[in-house]
Amino acid sequence: MDDASGVPKRSPLEAEHERLGAKMGPFAGWNMPIEYAGALKEHEAVRQRVGLFDLTHLGKVEVTGPGALAMLQRVISNDLSRVAVGEAQYNLVLNEGGGVIEDLIVYHLDPERYFVVPNAANAQRVLRMLEEEPVESRLHLLYHQDWCFLAVQGPESVHVTRSLFPDAPGLGFMQCVETEFRRRPVILTRSGYTGEVGFELFTYQDVALELWRALMEAAAPFDGMPCGLAARDVLRLEMGYPLYGQDLFEASTALEAGLSWAVSFDKGEFRGRAALLRQREEGPLPSILRGVRMHERRHIPRAHYPVFVRDRVVGEVTSGTFSPTLQTGIGLAYLWPSDAVPVGDEVEVDIRGRRGAATVVRPPFVDRSPR
Repeated sequence: MDDASGVPKRSPLEAEHERLGAKMGPFAGWNMPIEYAGALKEHEAVRQRVGLFDLTHLGKVEVTGPGALAMLQRVISNDLSRVAVGEAQYNLVLNEGGGVIEDLIVYHLDPERYFVVPNAANAQRVLRMLEEEPVESRLHLLYHQDWCFLAVQGPESVHVTRSLFPDAPGLGFMQCVETEFRRRPVILTRSGYTGEVGFELFTYQDVALELWRALMEAAAPFDGMPCGLAARDVLRLEMGYPLYGQDLFEASTALEAGLSWAVSFDKGEFRGRAALLRQREEGPLPSILRGVRMHERRHIPRAHYPVFVRDRVVGEVTSGTFSPTLQTGIGLAYLWPSDAVPVGDEVEVDIRGRRGAATVVRPPFVDRSPR
């Protein structure tokens, strides 16, 4: 929220979204487009053609100067020293117990310059954590409140994006480049939260509307469409991507969330490292985040639905939806302990008092490897 009054923050593109018929709604303290033509149609556009998202609610923090790498290494879980200029890396911010405070992307723009993109709900908290770290006097932190964040996602996204940015086709997955639009700086990245080929763009608000309209025009020949956060949620769930506040919590560690691949124990000290080492050495984890795929189309798992093996509760759904690609319900769930229900076993999800059969799977539910 903007302040104690509870007034939501607003994207500078809000009037444009309303002109396009968007259903607006609250999300992490912002008033954002939830859907336009409907989540199913927008999901189809991204999976088969191309969709355009406004993600301005996400945080945008620039870290520049001597000691930037050393400072970030103490705050994040992955080894940023392995990330070359022009590359990006998925990361976690942990508490001392190894619980997940935040997941975010760090982009390496220059030798001593990084761009950090946390979730909207935790942007200010991450900024405060960075500010509290001991740093060299010449290190600068800048929170870009006047920047917008747009995403072009789908099989045709390369054609759409390269019409405005010739550098786009040359970017590999999780690579980035600084370019410009109407003489204003743009950070262009090959990344996304949908599982499709896609690009994400950061630039100043004063050219955001013009850039949005230019991208919409470029997407029109491919029958592209604007997409809201409802479709994005379905797309990310099909890939098994966890969402902070739904699937990631401070009460569950990075290992329990299945994110050990984003933890580098060998890089040196970072917050939560000692607790994760202890947990790893102690044996089976108290819980593990897995996927559940329902057997029947009519059974849709939702957050907080209990998971059973016979009459024993073995877990709880954290987020779930109907998968248009698979034509059945899917969800993420913490199962406990981690070795109690192996991948491939059958469970039952209690859906408002009625049990629905499901299979425990290791996400992604849909194979859409970055191409």
